[in-house]
Amino acid sequence: MSSITPTEAALVPTRDRGNYAWYVLFLLTFAYTVAFIDRQVLNLLVEDIKRDLLLTDTQLSLLQGIAFMGSYIAFSPWFGRWADVGNRRNILVFGVGTWSIFSALCGLAENYWQLFLARAAVGAAEACLAPAAWSLIADYFNRERLPRAMSIYLMGPYIGGGLAMIAGGMVIGSMGTLRELAPMLAHLQPWQLTFVMIGLPGVVLAMALLTIREPSRGAQTIGTRDRSFSIREVIEFLWQGRAFYVRFYLGMALIVIVLYALPAWMPSFLMRAHGADPTTVGLRYGVLVLIMGSAGVLSGPFVDRWLARRGHADSPIRVAAIACIGLVIFTAILPLMPGFSGALIAAAGGTFFFSLPQAMSATALQLATPNRMRGIVASLYLFVLSVIGLGAAPTVVAVVTDRVFGDPSKVGLSLAVVCAISAAGAAVLLFSALPHYRRALERSRVGTDF
Repeated sequence: MSSITPTEAALVPTRDRGNYAWYVLFLLTFAYTVAFIDRQVLNLLVEDIKRDLLLTDTQLSLLQGIAFMGSYIAFSPWFGRWADVGNRRNILVFGVGTWSIFSALCGLAENYWQLFLARAAVGAAEACLAPAAWSLIADYFNRERLPRAMSIYLMGPYIGGGLAMIAGGMVIGSMGTLRELAPMLAHLQPWQLTFVMIGLPGVVLAMALLTIREPSRGAQTIGTRDRSFSIREVIEFLWQGRAFYVRFYLGMALIVIVLYALPAWMPSFLMRAHGADPTTVGLRYGVLVLIMGSAGVLSGPFVDRWLARRGHADSPIRVAAIACIGLVIFTAILPLMPGFSGALIAAAGGTFFFSLPQAMSATALQLATPNRMRGIVASLYLFVLSVIGLGAAPTVVAVVTDRVFGDPSKVGLSLAVVCAISAAGAAVLLFSALPHYRRALERSRVGTDF
């Protein structure tokens, strides 16, 4: 391993930069929250969009999955590489502003393909967030505080998913007042006005992100020098660690199938099987997602430390593997629970367990990867999760409902089948990844240079 010269040592950042580091983390978490509000509000509007645009469940699932995912995965490697070599703050400003504008434009869509293209643009812009944000967080927080920082950041999807339901339900329930306050929008349908009201505030957030200072890059893990790596070196690194990365990526992707399938179809299940109205579903299910999702992701570091104190060096990945067991149980019982409240109890357990491993999995990836490879490795991680998770989850549930059961009211049974099988597969992959992760950590401690 090469020694650090005085010049290189001066470039290694001092992490945990007091209150400013937490300020940066707050803005990044808020950005992630806004991203998930824009991404998930469609789930509450499924029934209205289906009626107004005369769509099938499968067509709707393509809006939830392929429209967003196709552009997301196409742009993820580009944003990942840009985050490794460019100014991460500027990437975020550009991305947040772009996806917010196109989210609002979803509300001006007058047909299926206009809505499809607007959703695709939202997905393309949101691909910037994780590579840039993860890399920034790892440069602002040291090894001891990184799991807690990542857990706070990864509350974003659950706060955002919950607020998407809550805010969407409030907009739908306040249509009369909103049309009086903004008569120029009075011609819009409730689902269209919801997109406009949800999308535009993100432009203000993009301006606030200009206050983030781009930090000097540190060497958190493998190697000690801050230098860029060629694409060949990145490929060589991933190939050498393939026994861990392949199992980890695929296992987490199967968890993400549950993460996206459950909120995508749970509102429809509650409306179809239990006769709930959109406003009730938005408020009650939204609060559930916000509370249980946040509780799960914040609990991850505590479970990690509990396992680490008992001698498990692979504790970040072990948290994910154990969470899969709970996930199998709660998703399998979803259609068996009595009444609206019973269904919410099952959904609460599922939400807690699919959120529990998210912070620790992101932390594990950062610790096993050199600084200037984090962007591309994170984008590859998100690519796999998007293709298998975000891309497949809504459509697989819809296809099982339409083609296997042939009855829209059976969507709860479709959710149980798809989610329980996915969680079981994730458990197998992640438990088998544990010894390979331990070897990856040892390789990190050795400090191999490329």
